[in-house]
Amino acid sequence: MSQSDIDHLIQLLSKLPGLGPRSARRATLYLISRRESLLAPLAKAMAEAAANVKVCGQCGNLDTTDPCAICADMKRDPSILCVVEDVSDLWALERSEAFTGQYHVLGGTLSALDGIGPDELNIEPLVQRVNTGVIKEVILALNATVDGQTTSHYLSDRLSEAGAQITRLAHGVPVGGELDYLDDGTLSAALKSRRSMS
Repeated sequence: MSQSDIDHLIQLLSKLPGLGPRSARRATLYLISRRESLLAPLAKAMAEAAANVKVCGQCGNLDTTDPCAICADMKRDPSILCVVEDVSDLWALERSEAFTGQYHVLGGTLSALDGIGPDELNIEPLVQRVNTGVIKEVILALNATVDGQTTSHYLSDRLSEAGAQITRLAHGVPVGGELDYLDDGTLSAALKSRRSMS
């Protein structure tokens, strides 16, 4: 491995969330010192993920199958739909094992500052899913940020005519908090204590 290969690996690792240049250098040294036991299997796993992971056409989750394992699970309740901002939020809720319905990933939140409007998000497929009449409750499980609250109100207005009950996560999810960083107990309590948006 040449020095430029090492520098390239450091640069790529430093782009990961939570890793700056120093952490990326430490991670690179650790990986190189364990080429056979860690670096080679990691490279193989990453290549396989790049080749095989797909976005679920129904909910937006990431999996090796389409529809994903959650959408294909016949034990899940198709009448309850949980709307989340990102796949990481979906995975956080799944970790809590408190939700047994279906999901819908928006792919972000509305943000005037960032130029993200309804057309940049996965909103129209959500409206179409709810308008089928199968869904009886939509849980808006968006992050408790200003953009998350704005998006929740927008979605509540858009979905109000479909006849489904619109709920949101209860307090316990702190304002400014992100679902991926919450513990399982808080997520579970928030899901159980959800209330109507209207």
